[in-house]
Amino acid sequence: MQTPAGFLASLPLPTRVVVRRRLGDGFTDSLGDLVALDATTCTVRTRRGDDVVVLADITAAKAVPPPPPRRAPRR
Repeated sequence: MQTPAGFLASLPLPTRVVVRRRLGDGFTDSLGDLVALDATTCTVRTRRGDDVVVLADITAAKAVPPPPPRRAPRR
């Protein structure tokens, strides 16, 4: 079975991903484009900015489809 970090390493940049990591007593997700990956961290570009995630903290990761198109503003 492949580890989440190993799975991320197999993806081309920039692939849209969701990464779940342990944070204190719970978990949190980062959703966006995988823009960088090294031996200890990965960087996910979210709508709020770049999120640097320590690979040892990742519990799950998967590729996701592109976001749906934005809705037109209401009149």
